[in-house]
Amino acid sequence: MRVPRLVGLMAMDARQTARARGLFLNAPDRPDFPRMVVDYVVRQYPQPGAEVPPDSMVYVWFDFGEGEGGGGMREPRIPRPPTGGLQRELGEPGDAFEMIDR
Repeated sequence: MRVPRLVGLMAMDARQTARARGLFLNAPDRPDFPRMVVDYVVRQYPQPGAEVPPDSMVYVWFDFGEGEGGGGMREPRIPRPPTGGLQRELGEPGDAFEMIDR
């Protein structure tokens, strides 16, 4: 039996697709997976098209919403670091050689 492509499906559709193929789904990042409806699958294991025996377990992961975080997912840094790399501190505008003469 081949594993169907579940990436891009909503949780409800992923469960129905797997059940129709005789597979079980597990979502390690979501303990409330049986009640999930509209979250989208972003990753799965085994990959789509892999040969597995009937009644095999397929693992799926979901994208997290704003501010939820999650293990292994890239989270935005807030506040964002300044752009442009390192910058040296400049004195007040004025004579360019003023600091050298002191």
